[in-house]
Amino acid sequence: PIAGLFTEAFHGEHYLLAMVLPPDPAADDDATVVPPREVIFVLDISGSMGGQSIRQAKAALALAIDRLDDQDRFNLVIFNHTATALFASPRSADPAQRAMAVQFVNRLEADGGTEMASALRLALAGAPPAGFLRQIIFLTDGAVGNEAELFDLVEKSLGDGRLFTIGIGAAPNSYFMTKAAESGRGTFTHIGKLAEVSDRMEALFAKLESPVMTDLAMTWAVGVTPDLSRDTLPDLYAG
Repeated sequence: PIAGLFTEAFHGEHYLLAMVLPPDPAADDDATVVPPREVIFVLDISGSMGGQSIRQAKAALALAIDRLDDQDRFNLVIFNHTATALFASPRSADPAQRAMAVQFVNRLEADGGTEMASALRLALAGAPPAGFLRQIIFLTDGAVGNEAELFDLVEKSLGDGRLFTIGIGAAPNSYFMTKAAESGRGTFTHIGKLAEVSDRMEALFAKLESPVMTDLAMTWAVGVTPDLSRDTLPDLYAG
């Protein structure tokens, strides 16, 4: 990895910006080890996702499942007014399990209301085996009304997982999805144009396949109380 530290004094305040560039996993370097992942996909299948939204989301999700490595683990949670998990607990992403999940995704139809809390509880339940990096990918087009309850749920139950939120269209509560992803050491991706859903999701899934530096932390000198732009540091991914 390559790192740089930039400093500036402005109006009596001192600012620091640290930039860390991860190594290239494509390079011929045995020191770069990509950890196995436990990926929990959470898909909104409520009525408002009908039409092009659900078709593109299903296509991108099927591709993401098919791209999982045999060493990975995964599960799929779908929700509208109720929430259901494909498997009772995450399973190994071997070819047979991936094929079963893709068939399940292809049969999904959008219908019903939107209840996110039960879906988050299912997705956040349990913990991955030692050595696995858990990534929860939450995709919805719905507005969020019970922000406080959902924030509390994420903070109490996420553990060592990472939360990545994807909002489709103009309706998602971007404030909630951004803050939830930041506290979950992930990112929020807003896709405003339905025609871009498949390409944008494919780009995100490709990035998440290559976590190259995890569990970043800063240690400050005794007596220094910094004002940080965010309380938790995200992982670094290839690219």
